[in-house]
Amino acid sequence: MVTMNIDNVCELFSGHEMYKFQKCSTEGYETSMFRFFKDKLQYMKAERQVSRSPELPETSSKLTENLNDNLITIMEKYRNSSDFLKREILLDGHSVAILADEGMIDLQTMIEMIFEPLQQAKFSSQTTPTDIYNYIEQKIIIGIDVTDVYDCESVFSFIMSGFVVILIDGLCKGIAVGVQGFQFRSISEPSSEINLRGSREGFTEPIRINLTMIRRRIKSPDMKFELFKIGKVSNTDVCMVYMNSKVSDKLLREIRHKLRNIDMDIILESGYIQPFLQGSPWSFFSDVGTTERPDTLCAKICEGRVGILVDGTPFALIVPYLFNENFQSIDDYCHKPYFATFIRWIKYISFFTTILLPGVYVAVGTFHPELFPHALLFNIAAAEETTPLPLVLEALVIHFIYEIMHEAGLRLPRPVGHAVSIVGGLVIGDAAVTAGLIGAPMVMVVALTAISSFVVPSLYESVSILRFGFIIIGGISGLYGITLGLAFLSVNLSKLNNFGAPYLAPLSPFSLKAMKDVLIRAGWNRLSKSNAKIQDFKGVDID
Repeated sequence: MVTMNIDNVCELFSGHEMYKFQKCSTEGYETSMFRFFKDKLQYMKAERQVSRSPELPETSSKLTENLNDNLITIMEKYRNSSDFLKREILLDGHSVAILADEGMIDLQTMIEMIFEPLQQAKFSSQTTPTDIYNYIEQKIIIGIDVTDVYDCESVFSFIMSGFVVILIDGLCKGIAVGVQGFQFRSISEPSSEINLRGSREGFTEPIRINLTMIRRRIKSPDMKFELFKIGKVSNTDVCMVYMNSKVSDKLLREIRHKLRNIDMDIILESGYIQPFLQGSPWSFFSDVGTTERPDTLCAKICEGRVGILVDGTPFALIVPYLFNENFQSIDDYCHKPYFATFIRWIKYISFFTTILLPGVYVAVGTFHPELFPHALLFNIAAAEETTPLPLVLEALVIHFIYEIMHEAGLRLPRPVGHAVSIVGGLVIGDAAVTAGLIGAPMVMVVALTAISSFVVPSLYESVSILRFGFIIIGGISGLYGITLGLAFLSVNLSKLNNFGAPYLAPLSPFSLKAMKDVLIRAGWNRLSKSNAKIQDFKGVDID
């Protein structure tokens, strides 16, 4: 059965020979049948468009030539807003209104750029509102960020973005002048990506400052900043950053499509839009990367990636993102290749340790004790003899207690949080062992697992859940279950293919040429010649 929408039906009728004949006749008549169908289809089409289109807000009304009517509409929306500033002055008998938001502007700049020149302005006789508008725009306003506004919605948007809006009686348009001056956190070292060498600058909350830090590092006109407004209520600035000569057009189209289709009222953090950019929602790992470092983002952009910055948060998103990039850091490219390779191997070993060690310990201790050396087996048996819980429940309880202490240490004030974590761990661990609730070997396993989880902080969320899963699997089915769990995890990682880039590339599909920056870190004399881009990897389909 063939289904057709209204657009297709209209297209079909418009191409019909009888329809053309009736339409092209000299009298201009149409038969009643075709007139009926045509009117009905057009009505249904218009009704559908109205039902699907969002309701236009009242603020979308056009500005009129009556200044009082415009101010009434604006003041109605700003009712009970103590930060709204309005000042009316007379210029040669014409009323001029100056509108701004107190917390979003620099008052001194506004006085020097707008108020003082307006007070000193002299006009000739028979000055029209248009003359005042041209005088303000061409002679008084010396800033670069100047825009014309024609409707109330634009007035609200500019005022809440740190602009001063000037409205003149007798004109149905205004002038928006950028005098931003709101307070923000100064640029500091990122807390989540500590480095020994390199820049100490991290992203901050205002998006304009973050864009400036990127522009300072890549002084090329090929660097593009594409701005979006997302959030029906918040109208948050979201910027897409990319190198025009390196990025794939297909990748840009897909990201634009996903960003424009985000239907949310409020966007306060990059994590709000991250799920809309991810490939599979059922994966343990995220195929959208995050970073606080402008140098890291610039490096990824030069590889054909796209960075996404959200106003109000210092965390930028990177798409597409590969699994092996979780084990890379900016320090890897500042040290000697052999040392960077050694550190990278430590990260891989720590990753497998934190997800497998508790599960393997439970599996071997429960089902395969013969795998332990005899001396170690006797010690473990003696320690576990006095514990009331089975090995699997013991592991789950102690790891759950660890996660509680970890969360408490994060949420408490910093001077208190560290003390709670250290003292709580020592007191609870020693008391539990002394009381015979848990065995000393289990405490060692938990401690080593916890330390290993901090080696790769970007994967902490994933490994925390996987750790519990492998403990349960190991306690139920032993090493055979652990093996099947690893196979399932490998399949889960292999099936991720966000924006046409395999998550495990270049490991799967394997590319020997691209492995020089995965398991090892080659020297810059080799890396500089490759000029690697994400679309050049084997199996990537984003050309």
